Amino acid sequence: MELIIVSGRSGSGKSVALRVLEDLGYYCVDNIPVILLPSLVRSVSANYDKIAVSIDVRNLPKEQHEFNDILAYLPEFAKPSLFYLDSDEQTLIKRFSETRRLHPLSMQNMTLDVAIREEKQLLDVLISHADFIIDTTELSVHQLAEMIREKVLGKKDKQLLITFESFGFKHGIPKNADYVFDVRFLPNPHWEPELKALTGLDQPVQDYLASHSIVQKFTWQIQTFVQTWLPHLERNNRSYLTIAIGCTGGQHRSVYLAQTLGERFLDTYPNVKIRHREQEK
Repeated sequence: MELIIVSGRSGSGKSVALRVLEDLGYYCVDNIPVILLPSLVRSVSANYDKIAVSIDVRNLPKEQHEFNDILAYLPEFAKPSLFYLDSDEQTLIKRFSETRRLHPLSMQNMTLDVAIREEKQLLDVLISHADFIIDTTELSVHQLAEMIREKVLGKKDKQLLITFESFGFKHGIPKNADYVFDVRFLPNPHWEPELKALTGLDQPVQDYLASHSIVQKFTWQIQTFVQTWLPHLERNNRSYLTIAIGCTGGQHRSVYLAQTLGERFLDTYPNVKIRHREQEK
């Protein structure tokens, strides 16, 4: 039986994750008291082989070590995976302000910022058990839903899901990246008047970058690096790998390299995704 536990700070996207899992065929229970988790698994296992539960900070045991005991009481046929979602504090404050929701700890006469920090401390025990930690600070609802699907399906298929993601350093490094390559030293189409308004997906920009040997060499070196270590990552039971490639604005060079590398790996790896972060905004 597959058991997915979804947790994280309030406002980080747990409800979105649970809806995605329900669409993937999981029997979903929202905000179950953790102490009831072993009983729930046993009671529904006859009818369902995929269960997902969301755990709220209010439903944790009083003592953190009790969480370990509860996991130990799970039946042997249940294989739990824990997804922990989080965002930075300013993003969480903004989300609560926009939705006008009360924070779960607000009943304890805490201000919102204090409640958010306190919640993280209370959830420390879950972070230590997390199989997947997803930072949703810069993710839209649709991007988060897609990421959850990728990780669940990649894990289920037991095939490594490789994502090549372009980004602009001036907008920040992707927090979910496993490897980051900086291509700001490569020739910049931004300074060519006829190429400035285009992107790395446009043929004139691709031709311009492909004409430089330094671009070809660095692309080849990234490809060789990834190909060298992929077998070791697969043997380590990794289910996903995100390779982020950044230039200044995320429009030309990083887009070209991420697209080129992704297309090359598609020839031998079926689970390859190409994402251009700044182009999706």
